Amino acid sequence: MSAPTYSPHTEQDRAAMLAAIGVDRVEALFDDVPAAVRFPALDLPGPQAEMDTLRELMALADANAHAQSSLLFLGAGAYNHFSPSVVNYIIQRGEFLTAYTPYQPEVSQGTLQAVFEYQSMVAALTGLDAANASHYDGATSMAEAVIMAFSHGREKRRKVLISPAVHPQYRQVVRTYTQGMGLTITGDEDPKATLSGLAARLDGDTALLIVQSPNFFGQVEDLAGLAGQAHAAGALLCVAADPVALGLLAPPGHQGADIVVGEGQPLGLPLSYGGPYLGYFATRKEYVRKMAGRLVGETRDRNGQRGYVLTLSTREQHIKREKATSNICTNQGLMALAATVYLSTLGKHGLRRVAELCWHKSHYAAAEIARLPGFRVDTSRPFIKEFVVRCPRPVTEINRYLFDEAGIIGGYDLGQDYAHLAQHMLVCVTEMNSRDDIDLLVETLAEMEDQT
Repeated sequence: MSAPTYSPHTEQDRAAMLAAIGVDRVEALFDDVPAAVRFPALDLPGPQAEMDTLRELMALADANAHAQSSLLFLGAGAYNHFSPSVVNYIIQRGEFLTAYTPYQPEVSQGTLQAVFEYQSMVAALTGLDAANASHYDGATSMAEAVIMAFSHGREKRRKVLISPAVHPQYRQVVRTYTQGMGLTITGDEDPKATLSGLAARLDGDTALLIVQSPNFFGQVEDLAGLAGQAHAAGALLCVAADPVALGLLAPPGHQGADIVVGEGQPLGLPLSYGGPYLGYFATRKEYVRKMAGRLVGETRDRNGQRGYVLTLSTREQHIKREKATSNICTNQGLMALAATVYLSTLGKHGLRRVAELCWHKSHYAAAEIARLPGFRVDTSRPFIKEFVVRCPRPVTEINRYLFDEAGIIGGYDLGQDYAHLAQHMLVCVTEMNSRDDIDLLVETLAEMEDQT
């Protein structure tokens, strides 16, 4: 006899729900799942002891190539930066690790203070007035920027211009996130479109112009005058930026950007095979009311003691409902805390030093690779951390050789996203790559060509 189970639904409840969705039995919901792999017809192994299970899981994990076992020159949006041990120590404290949404926010003073400090650092880094408590990742932040620009004006503008040099996955997420809103996402149809060309397309229906600097290719864009052109057309300017690069480059907010977004993973977060990551979002004071997510503020209690409050909370279901700007209802609290500890530990001089190391090491690597016959490095514009290399053979072939011969994880194959960049590799060099690492990369590339 099977053990009794509790179900909150009566047979009448289930019949009513099935009728509402147009099926007559629960099993019909699983018709798309092949019967051979549908419960209970699953060929699952029997139970194992914890020790045996752990051994099997570790063997599976060891089959992966990762930054701790291989030399890494792969970036393209996720970066191998050094994280001080204090970052991991702090975020594993029970007060933070087990905490979630502060539904009674003023009771959660520690969480609120950490978020307030995170917001303050992001605002300073971007040169803008306010930052929210974070989003899921950089792509989500960019999509929320589009929705905010669409919502802030009385006249509903329908066009968003986006540079083809914005991360390809970010552009995909923006289109997915905004489908059904009647927006036209355009500007990136021509993969060679320039910022000046995009600016020429600004018109009275443009809500937002989106650019990235450093762009997907690691190149620093010239943003001078771009905000003025966008504002003259009545549009806003959104700049996506690598936060480490902002330790060295001028803040986009000081160049007129209205919104600055990006991926916060470089700020002390591990690669973790893709997540969880951290999306940062900053804007000007006049647009704060249309900003999605939470905003923590500082105040004084009746005794004059400093305290923190949830100045703006998630406004989608319980306040504005269908009139809300966005339905995003949480933030990456633990990841935002990690970024806060990282930035606090390094300080502004430390972050600048990391950016300088990325700059100098990437330029050293680019110069050495450029010496190799058959390889050509794009130095047409300033770059930091990443650069484009024209290769003499397919990138997949090169990367296979690098890994098999020297345990090196090579660069990103740009031909996956840009047809005109077949046999072009995006190479990433951070402070984690030593001179010996770079020299080994160059030597292995040279050896490969010598064998042809």
